[in-house]
Amino acid sequence: MRLHRGLLTFAGVFMGVAALLAVGLRVRPAPFPAVTGNTVPPRTVPLPAGLPPPVERYFRVTYGERVPVVHSAVISGRAWLRPVPGGPTLPGRFRFIHEAGRNYRHYIEVTLFGWPVMRVHEVYLDGHSRMETPLGSNVDAPKVEQAANLALWAEAIWMPAVFLTDARVRWEAVTDDTARLVVPFGGDEERFTVRFDPQSGRPQTLEALRYKAADSPTKTRWLNDVLAWGDFGGTTLPRVASVTWADDGRPWATFTVEDVVNNVDVRSSLRGRGP
Repeated sequence: MRLHRGLLTFAGVFMGVAALLAVGLRVRPAPFPAVTGNTVPPRTVPLPAGLPPPVERYFRVTYGERVPVVHSAVISGRAWLRPVPGGPTLPGRFRFIHEAGRNYRHYIEVTLFGWPVMRVHEVYLDGHSRMETPLGSNVDAPKVEQAANLALWAEAIWMPAVFLTDARVRWEAVTDDTARLVVPFGGDEERFTVRFDPQSGRPQTLEALRYKAADSPTKTRWLNDVLAWGDFGGTTLPRVASVTWADDGRPWATFTVEDVVNNVDVRSSLRGRGP
């Protein structure tokens, strides 16, 4: 009888803890503090001629006849993340700091009851990468640098003018609703296949072949899907986007962007810590 009661008590405690954790996993963290600092009004350049049709359509919808020159961006918001493959989806918040087309720093917090339980620091500076997480870290691994470079360019979707104003970038025609985006990687190049929504003219998916880890024997299809768009200072940019490894079959991250600040001085924050 005592054993039976003990098992019932244990089961009750276990179920209570599980229910409490379930509640904690639904609590979204507060946003990071707003970005401060002076922003520089962008100069503009004419929309280039000779773009593939879906690319020209998208940039005309976004900017019109003149394109701003964007030097930096700080992208902030909240997310749902699976830091462990096959594990649960957890709430979090993020800040991505970019020197456009050159360098970035990612700061991500995974939270429980709104409080950070895991922090991720990732930098890609001058072609060198460093990632620090509670699950491990790596520095200057060639395959990780290839992955980091693709992240640099995929996240330029929040400052898409860079795809036109950076002389190292070019577009190649594929179909009426698809184009190839060619970006630099050291002395080489990488390629995204960009699929555009035929109705809105905006990108739906940026797809590339990316190494998953420092010891990956081959590259894996890597999908960046735009799920919703919103207005950011008069420019329509992705509001919600997911990132999926094709062999996983479901997103490992879904980012909801709440703030995009362009042309602020990021030189010190690129080498900082925290948000």
